[in-house]
Amino acid sequence: MPRIRVGVLASGRGTGFQSLVDARDRGDLDVELPILASNVPGAPVLDRAKKAGVPTAVVDHRGFGADREAFERELVRVLRENRVDLVVFAGFMRLVTPFFVRQFPSRIMNIHPSLLPAFPGAHAHRDVLASGAKVTGCTVHFVDASVDGGPIILQKALPVREDDTEETLEARVLEQEHALLPLAVRLFAEGRLQVDGRRVRIDTRGIDLPRMA
Repeated sequence: MPRIRVGVLASGRGTGFQSLVDARDRGDLDVELPILASNVPGAPVLDRAKKAGVPTAVVDHRGFGADREAFERELVRVLRENRVDLVVFAGFMRLVTPFFVRQFPSRIMNIHPSLLPAFPGAHAHRDVLASGAKVTGCTVHFVDASVDGGPIILQKALPVREDDTEETLEARVLEQEHALLPLAVRLFAEGRLQVDGRRVRIDTRGIDLPRMA
Protein backbone atom coordinates (compact mmCIF):
# COMPACT_ATOMS: atom_id res chain seq x y z
CA MET A 1 0.00 0.00 0.00
CA PRO A 2 1.46 3.41 -0.92
CA ARG A 3 2.32 5.77 1.89
CA ILE A 4 -0.26 8.47 2.54
CA ARG A 5 0.65 12.09 1.85
CA VAL A 6 0.23 14.45 4.78
CA GLY A 7 -0.04 18.18 4.22
CA VAL A 8 0.68 20.26 7.33
CA LEU A 9 -0.66 23.75 8.04
CA ALA A 10 1.07 25.80 10.74
CA SER A 11 1.32 29.43 11.80
CA GLY A 12 4.11 29.69 14.35
CA ARG A 13 7.03 27.87 15.93
CA GLY A 14 6.21 24.55 14.33
CA THR A 15 6.93 22.20 17.23
CA GLY A 16 3.94 20.07 16.27
CA PHE A 17 5.20 19.83 12.71
CA GLN A 18 8.63 18.91 14.11
CA SER A 19 7.06 16.05 16.07
CA LEU A 20 5.81 14.57 12.78
CA VAL A 21 9.22 15.00 11.15
CA ASP A 22 10.96 13.39 14.13
CA ALA A 23 8.53 10.46 14.18
CA ARG A 24 9.06 9.97 10.45
CA ASP A 25 12.83 10.06 10.85
CA ARG A 26 12.71 7.55 13.74
CA GLY A 27 10.68 5.17 11.61
CA ASP A 28 7.61 5.49 13.84
CA LEU A 29 5.53 7.23 11.16
CA ASP A 30 5.55 5.85 7.63
CA VAL A 31 4.09 8.76 5.68
CA GLU A 32 5.18 11.32 3.13
CA LEU A 33 5.30 15.02 4.03
CA PRO A 34 4.99 16.69 0.63
CA ILE A 35 4.11 20.21 1.83
CA LEU A 36 4.20 22.53 4.84
CA ALA A 37 2.02 25.58 4.30
CA SER A 38 1.94 28.62 6.56
CA ASN A 39 -0.27 31.69 6.61
CA VAL A 40 2.49 33.73 8.28
CA PRO A 41 5.47 34.89 6.19
CA GLY A 42 8.68 34.29 8.13
CA ALA A 43 7.13 31.90 10.65
CA PRO A 44 9.81 29.74 12.35
CA VAL A 45 8.07 26.59 11.11
CA LEU A 46 9.23 27.42 7.59
CA ASP A 47 12.86 27.08 8.68
CA ARG A 48 12.07 23.79 10.37
CA ALA A 49 10.56 22.49 7.15
CA LYS A 50 13.55 23.62 5.12
CA LYS A 51 15.93 21.78 7.47
CA ALA A 52 13.75 18.67 7.24
CA GLY A 53 13.68 18.76 3.45
CA VAL A 54 9.94 19.41 3.32
CA PRO A 55 8.73 21.80 0.58
CA THR A 56 6.96 24.93 1.82
CA ALA A 57 4.31 27.39 0.69
CA VAL A 58 3.21 30.69 2.21
CA VAL A 59 -0.40 31.79 1.78
CA ASP A 60 -0.66 35.07 3.68
CA HIS A 61 -4.26 35.44 4.85
CA ARG A 62 -3.83 39.21 5.13
CA GLY A 63 -3.70 39.51 1.36
CA PHE A 64 -7.29 38.28 1.13
CA GLY A 65 -8.82 40.79 3.54
CA ALA A 66 -12.14 39.59 4.91
CA ASP A 67 -12.63 37.04 2.13
CA ARG A 68 -11.91 33.89 4.12
CA GLU A 69 -13.10 31.57 1.38
CA ALA A 70 -10.72 33.09 -1.18
CA PHE A 71 -7.84 32.47 1.25
CA GLU A 72 -9.01 28.90 1.74
CA ARG A 73 -9.36 28.31 -1.98
CA GLU A 74 -5.69 29.12 -2.38
CA LEU A 75 -4.80 26.77 0.48
CA VAL A 76 -6.89 24.04 -1.12
CA ARG A 77 -5.12 24.62 -4.42
CA VAL A 78 -1.73 24.17 -2.74
CA LEU A 79 -2.84 21.04 -0.91
CA ARG A 80 -4.40 19.45 -3.97
CA GLU A 81 -1.41 20.34 -6.10
CA ASN A 82 0.60 18.26 -3.64
CA ARG A 83 -1.97 15.43 -3.71
CA VAL A 84 -2.43 15.26 0.05
CA ASP A 85 -4.52 12.50 1.61
CA LEU A 86 -4.66 14.04 5.09
CA VAL A 87 -4.43 17.65 6.29
CA VAL A 88 -2.95 18.26 9.74
CA PHE A 89 -3.36 21.55 11.60
CA ALA A 90 -0.25 21.82 13.77
CA GLY A 91 -0.61 25.19 15.44
CA PHE A 92 -2.60 26.62 12.53
CA MET A 93 -4.16 29.72 14.04
CA ARG A 94 -7.03 30.27 11.62
CA LEU A 95 -10.64 29.23 11.86
CA VAL A 96 -11.78 27.49 8.70
CA THR A 97 -15.15 27.74 7.01
CA PRO A 98 -17.48 24.90 6.00
CA PHE A 99 -16.10 25.30 2.47
CA PHE A 100 -12.64 24.14 3.56
CA VAL A 101 -13.99 21.28 5.66
CA ARG A 102 -16.03 20.00 2.72
CA GLN A 103 -12.90 19.67 0.60
CA PHE A 104 -11.36 17.10 2.98
CA PRO A 105 -14.23 15.38 4.86
CA SER A 106 -12.92 13.44 7.89
CA ARG A 107 -9.42 14.09 6.55
CA ILE A 108 -8.43 17.14 8.61
CA MET A 109 -6.84 16.70 12.04
CA ASN A 110 -6.16 19.29 14.70
CA ILE A 111 -4.26 19.16 17.99
CA HIS A 112 -5.74 21.23 20.84
CA PRO A 113 -4.22 21.86 24.30
CA SER A 114 -7.16 20.83 26.47
CA LEU A 115 -9.48 17.91 27.04
CA LEU A 116 -12.21 18.86 24.60
CA PRO A 117 -15.04 19.67 24.70
CA ALA A 118 -13.76 21.60 27.73
CA PHE A 119 -11.81 24.81 27.09
CA PRO A 120 -11.98 25.27 23.31
CA GLY A 121 -10.49 28.35 21.68
CA ALA A 122 -7.15 30.11 21.63
CA HIS A 123 -6.51 30.55 25.38
CA ALA A 124 -6.99 27.05 26.76
CA HIS A 125 -4.23 27.15 29.41
CA ARG A 126 -5.36 30.52 30.76
CA ASP A 127 -8.95 29.30 30.87
CA VAL A 128 -7.99 26.04 32.61
CA LEU A 129 -6.13 27.86 35.35
CA ALA A 130 -8.88 30.46 35.78
CA SER A 131 -11.48 27.72 36.16
CA GLY A 132 -9.67 25.93 38.96
CA ALA A 133 -9.77 22.64 37.05
CA LYS A 134 -7.63 19.87 38.51
CA VAL A 135 -7.12 17.98 35.26
CA THR A 136 -6.27 19.13 31.75
CA GLY A 137 -4.52 17.60 28.76
CA CYS A 138 -4.60 17.59 24.99
CA THR A 139 -6.87 16.31 22.25
CA VAL A 140 -6.41 15.27 18.63
CA HIS A 141 -9.68 15.53 16.75
CA PHE A 142 -11.08 15.64 13.26
CA VAL A 143 -11.99 19.15 12.18
CA ASP A 144 -15.55 20.15 11.42
CA ALA A 145 -17.16 23.56 10.96
CA SER A 146 -17.33 24.23 14.72
CA VAL A 147 -14.57 25.67 16.93
CA ASP A 148 -12.54 22.73 18.26
CA GLY A 149 -15.67 20.61 18.17
CA GLY A 150 -15.02 17.77 15.73
CA PRO A 151 -14.98 14.04 16.55
CA ILE A 152 -12.28 13.18 19.08
CA ILE A 153 -9.55 10.72 18.07
CA LEU A 154 -7.15 10.64 21.04
CA GLN A 155 -6.77 12.41 24.36
CA LYS A 156 -4.13 12.53 27.07
CA ALA A 157 -4.95 13.75 30.58
CA LEU A 158 -2.54 15.55 32.90
CA PRO A 159 -2.97 16.91 36.45
CA VAL A 160 -2.94 20.65 36.98
CA ARG A 161 -0.36 21.39 39.66
CA GLU A 162 -0.94 23.88 42.46
CA ASP A 163 2.00 26.02 41.32
CA ASP A 164 1.29 25.85 37.59
CA THR A 165 1.49 28.97 35.48
CA GLU A 166 0.34 29.25 31.88
CA GLU A 167 3.96 28.70 30.84
CA THR A 168 4.60 25.59 32.93
CA LEU A 169 1.25 24.08 31.99
CA GLU A 170 1.84 24.76 28.31
CA ALA A 171 5.26 23.08 28.46
CA ARG A 172 3.93 19.89 30.03
CA VAL A 173 0.91 19.68 27.74
CA LEU A 174 3.07 20.38 24.69
CA GLU A 175 5.27 17.40 25.51
CA GLN A 176 2.19 15.18 25.35
CA GLU A 177 0.95 16.84 22.15
CA HIS A 178 4.20 15.86 20.48
CA ALA A 179 3.55 12.21 21.31
CA LEU A 180 -0.17 12.18 20.54
CA LEU A 181 -0.19 13.91 17.14
CA PRO A 182 2.18 11.50 15.34
CA LEU A 183 0.27 8.57 16.86
CA ALA A 184 -3.04 9.87 15.52
CA VAL A 185 -1.55 10.36 12.06
CA ARG A 186 -0.13 6.85 12.20
CA LEU A 187 -3.55 5.42 13.08
CA PHE A 188 -5.07 7.25 10.12
CA ALA A 189 -2.28 6.12 7.79
CA GLU A 190 -2.81 2.49 8.82
CA GLY A 191 -6.56 2.70 8.19
CA ARG A 192 -7.40 2.21 11.87
CA LEU A 193 -9.82 5.13 12.30
CA GLN A 194 -13.53 4.97 11.55
CA VAL A 195 -15.79 7.97 12.14
CA ASP A 196 -19.21 6.92 13.42
CA GLY A 197 -21.23 10.07 14.04
CA ARG A 198 -19.54 11.88 16.92
CA ARG A 199 -17.36 8.89 17.80
CA VAL A 200 -14.07 7.78 16.29
CA ARG A 201 -13.60 4.02 16.57
CA ILE A 202 -9.99 2.78 16.62
CA ASP A 203 -8.94 -0.63 15.37
CA THR A 204 -6.32 -1.58 17.96
CA ARG A 205 -5.55 -5.06 16.62
CA GLY A 206 -1.80 -5.60 16.62
CA ILE A 207 -1.00 -2.27 18.27
CA ASP A 208 -0.65 -1.14 21.89
CA LEU A 209 -1.99 2.32 22.53
CA PRO A 210 -0.51 4.32 25.43
CA ARG A 211 -2.66 5.07 28.45
CA MET A 212 -4.73 8.17 27.89
CA ALA A 213 -4.83 9.15 31.57
